[in-house]
This record gives sequence, structure tokens and C-alpha cells, in this order.
Amino acid sequence: MLQLIKDFFDFVLHIDIHLQNIVTDYRTWTYLILFAIIFCETGLVVTPFLPGDSLIFAAGTIAAMEGQPLNIVFLVLLLITAAFTGDNTNYFIGRFIGEQVYERDFRLIKREYLTKTHVFYEKHGGKALILARFMPIIRTFAPFVAGVGTMRYLRFFSFSIIGNILWVNIFALAGYFFGNIPFIKKNFSIAIMTIILVSLLPIIITLIRNMASRKKLSTKS
Repeated sequence: MLQLIKDFFDFVLHIDIHLQNIVTDYRTWTYLILFAIIFCETGLVVTPFLPGDSLIFAAGTIAAMEGQPLNIVFLVLLLITAAFTGDNTNYFIGRFIGEQVYERDFRLIKREYLTKTHVFYEKHGGKALILARFMPIIRTFAPFVAGVGTMRYLRFFSFSIIGNILWVNIFALAGYFFGNIPFIKKNFSIAIMTIILVSLLPIIITLIRNMASRKKLSTKS
């Protein structure tokens, strides 16, 4: 188990090297692998740990290299489709079986995650789907909670498509135009860590605020 965790972090931190190896070995089949990862990260509540932002950034970086089989236009369209398909899968799973899951606490589907995502919806409304796109874990649970909360599908569809277009384009094009700059290429692991930390920042700030609020309440009592 520890080795599996170690391998996972190694893959994320050196995702450019690992993805380059995948492209070298599988060529255009890489599109299918990328589609599957983004679909699962978005569409299955049991896989929120899969790389999203960093993977798209790395894919955009490789697409900018000469002689690579990845085309940036096709890549962007493919990953938008993967994310949107994942969103819809998650939404309808939440719509049909969500209440049963919501009332229990599973090993891989923590009720705590669902509750936090629901609170996030209450605060931000429909635009939460767009904001959630840029937040790991939350983006995996957001479509599911939208389904559980019976958000109207047309409303879900609109916010989902906007969020996916923004998310994929921002990270893919950032990788395409900036990923091969010598400084970033030399410090790619640091760039990936920065992306991860920035995306986790809203969650960290929320946790700090919650801790501060609890501390105030305990002080008053």
C-alpha cells in the first residue's frame, strides 16, 4: 500500500516524464488514456484522487513539442468531452442513487465530502459548478451533489459546459504556451506542485476559517 502511494506521488510530481513515456509507447492511443483518466476523475466519486489540472497542463506541454502525436486542438476538444461526459455520468448517478449514498458513510465516499460540497453549493449557487471545476475533490463531488439535490438538468448542463470549457482551455493552453519555457521545463515538478497548491488554496482557506470559527465558539462558551 505504501509503495502504491509512493508510486502515485511520483507519477504526479513527475507527470511530464511519465506522460512523455506513455506518448512514446502508445502514440495516438494516449488520447484514449487521457480521456479515461479525466472521465474517471470527474465522473466517479470513488476516484477524486486522480490527477486533473496537472495532467491537462502536462498534456498541453507535450502537444507543443515538435514530432509529438498530440494535437492541441483535438486534445482540448477531447478533454472537454471527457470532463462533460464525466459530469453528466456523476449527475445522473446522484439523481438515481444519491439519497442512499448520502445517508451512509462509505470507505471511498465520505459523507463529509458530500456535506462540504453541499455547503459549497449553498454559498455559491449554480456558479459552484464552474468554481468547483478548479478545486480538486470538490469538482468530483459537485455533479453528484447537484444530482442528489435535483438541480434542473438544463441549468446543470449550462454551468457544466461553461466550467469544462474554461477548465480544459486554461490548463491545456497554459501548458502549450508556457510548459516548454526553459525555466518551467527545468522546474516542472515545482510548477506542478504550484498548480496543485493553488487549486487547493480555496479548500485550505475554508478549513482555516472553519477552525477559527470553532475556536471562537468554544471561547465564548
